[in-house]
Formats: sequence, structure tokens, C-alpha cells
Amino acid sequence: MNKTKRFCAIALAAMMAVTAFAGCGGTPTDTQTASGGDTTASTGDATGGDTTAADDGDPLLGEGAAGPISLKVWGPDAAQAVLKDQCARFSENMKAYGDITIEVVPQGEADSATQVLTDSSAAADVFGFACDNLDKLVTASALLEVTGADADFVKSSNSEASVNAATKNGSIWAFPETGDNSYCLVYDKRVVSDEQAKTLEGVFEACKAANKKFVMDAGNGYYSCLFMFTGGLKIDGLEEDGITQKFTDYDETTMVNTMLAFHKLFTENKDYFLNGEVTKIVDGFKSGTVGAGFDGSWNFSSAKETLGENAGFAVLPTINVNGTDTQIVNMFGYKLLGVNASTAYPNTAIELAKFLSGEECQKERAEQLNWGPSNKVIAESETIKNDQALSAILAQSAYSVPQVGVAATFWTPVGTFGSKIADADNPLDEAACKEIITSTIANVKDE
Repeated sequence: MNKTKRFCAIALAAMMAVTAFAGCGGTPTDTQTASGGDTTASTGDATGGDTTAADDGDPLLGEGAAGPISLKVWGPDAAQAVLKDQCARFSENMKAYGDITIEVVPQGEADSATQVLTDSSAAADVFGFACDNLDKLVTASALLEVTGADADFVKSSNSEASVNAATKNGSIWAFPETGDNSYCLVYDKRVVSDEQAKTLEGVFEACKAANKKFVMDAGNGYYSCLFMFTGGLKIDGLEEDGITQKFTDYDETTMVNTMLAFHKLFTENKDYFLNGEVTKIVDGFKSGTVGAGFDGSWNFSSAKETLGENAGFAVLPTINVNGTDTQIVNMFGYKLLGVNASTAYPNTAIELAKFLSGEECQKERAEQLNWGPSNKVIAESETIKNDQALSAILAQSAYSVPQVGVAATFWTPVGTFGSKIADADNPLDEAACKEIITSTIANVKDE
């Protein structure tokens, strides 16, 4: 049974004012509720009763448990300082309900789901994860469902796409944390002009003129999926078995022509193309050997620090396919905050996840960490409009395939697919491209 349904009346009353508490700002006085309202913790419940926080220990937070509450939160290394500050303020805001100790522990979103599924009892109560892990976490009953006023909060506060990413089988299972889990073009403005950044041909032209490299991790399925997506072959969730990848219908001729266009461009510019890990982009900016690359939002701060005012960010460029400038299409995901179904304090953990996903906390992370928001208000704020990197990554979502319903078998074959397109030493023709497409789809479904 979903533990979050067992809120006592005072919890329901507190959550009626949740919009005032959605963010991180401000510390309430002793007469404020958890939601930042002005009803005291010792007032009567919503039905007119006399339930108080002191009567049974901590009814809102601990479901009747006496004594202090201890929670663990997982977040990436780069976010530790911000998360610790936000969690400390949550504890302070909730002090009317009792003592809450929150331990913030480094754990990247890429591995958190695996760690939860390996040993949920040792995992964090609240943890961030990439949205493509939602299916397996829900299937394993590893997440608490987000219901009632909490679900309404998620839907009213966040972009439709991020809410969809947190939803499975009609139910919401997590709180959207970011709206930027993707990549775009990052470039040195001294090498690549804003106009040249609009086309991949222009990017290579600029890099060639400056004798610098363009970097893409073409052997990594997360990046190489752009080859097939740009050509019109896209993923379409999972089959009924919850394991096998579904693909959309596609035009084989368009796919082949797109593959050949990428391969031709890489081959013609092989002296200025580096097929390597994204870490080589900022490293190359530092050494002066790289002019541009396809890099993830998590590295934006490093690029800014390295290039300063010369750091450029733009949506992925176009590529010319048989005379037509075609928009490059990639994968776009969202980072979510989930609550471990094994937590000893489900109500507190839900409230904490809601707090961390709120408007002000997302604003702080946008300003301090360059994380793109899922929150609709922050996405339209001056903070985002005045930041070229965040504006670019949010704009990229319009040219992308949602990172949901991705089979575990997808990544390796698609990485191999990309490596073949990027290999300038092994020329491709129409027949070879058709074979690569067929074998890739088969390997994704049968691996």
C-alpha cells in the first residue's frame, strides 16, 4: 500500500498551503506550518479535532513515530554544497514538527537507480535519477507513488514534458528536478561565430580555419542516437513485456541519405574531427586544441569557467542532406527526485523531495550550478533568458526525442552504429548503411 496515503489530518491541512512552501526561500517562525502558512503546528486538524504535532511525536513527518527523524539524500558531487544548504533550510522550516537530520551523500544520477535496486535498505530516502530509469524503478516497486496534493503540485509547477517523464501507467512517481538532461553545441566564440554555429558544415569550416578539433562521442549511444533520430528513426517506448524497445516507422532512403551525409562530412574533415569522450571538449578548450563539441548541460559550468565571455552555446546545428539543411535531433531527458519505497519516514521524505523540486530551489540550482529548470516559472525567468547556455539547452528540447521508455539494450548497439558512421577509414555506401540499420535494430531488440 502507498505509505503516503496515511497522512493524518494535520498533514492534509499543511499541504493545502503547499504553494507557499514550494520553494526554498525564507525560514518560518515557530508559529508557521511546514507549508509556510500561519497556522501553528498545535492547531486543530481539518475536521475540528485537537491533534497536535506534540501529541504523538510527529504526525506530519514521522507517521506517529516519536523522536528525531533521520534522512539521507543522494546528489551529484557538483551539487553537494547547494543540496546541503537547501536540506538544512528544510530542517529549519520544519522545526515546529521536530528534529530532522539530513545527510547529503555524493551519488551521481547515472548510478543511483542501480544502487537503489541493488539494496534499497541501504539507499538514500530521497535520490536524483535520470528519467529513463523510471520504468525499472516502478516495476521493482522501488518508488513511493506521488499522489493527491503532491501530484497536483507536480503537474501545476512543471513543464508538461517533465511531468510526462515522471509518469508511468497514469501515475506520478517522482518530482521533476531539472529540464536540461541533454546536450547542445558548445563552442569557443573566438573560433566559431554564432552564424557558423548554426550549421555543422559551418562549425567544421571554422575549426579547419583555426586548426582546431570538433569533438563528439560518436561511439556512445547517448550521443550517436542523433544520427538515427535525425534520419527519422525514433524510439517509441517499450513493448508490453516492459523490456523490448519499440521503434517508429521510418523511410529507409531518408535514413541512408542522412547517414551518408554525416559520414561524408566526418571523412572530409577527419583531420579536424575527434571522436572521443566529452571530457575532451573542455580539456581541449583549456589546451587550445578544440574549437567546438557536442557537450552535456552538466559540463556547462566548466566551459564557462574555461572560456569566460568566449563561451558559446547553441542548439544542435543543421546538417545538409541532399541539398536540404536538416535539423539535428537528439535525446532529451529530465532528472527526477524519487522517494525510496523503503524509507522509514515516507511523509517526511515526500515533503523533502517536494521542497527540493520547488521553484526557489530550482532557481538556486540554475544560478549556482547552471541546471536548467523543469519549473515553468523559472524557465521563463530572467535568470534563464539572460543565460545563453540555459536558453540553448531548453530550446534544444524542441528538437529532441524524449528520454523515456528506453530499453537497457538500446545503448550499446546504437553506440556501434555511431562508430561506423564516424569511421573515416571505412567508407560507407548505400548497401552498407541499409545493413547497419537492420543489424542495429535487431541487436537492440535481441541483445
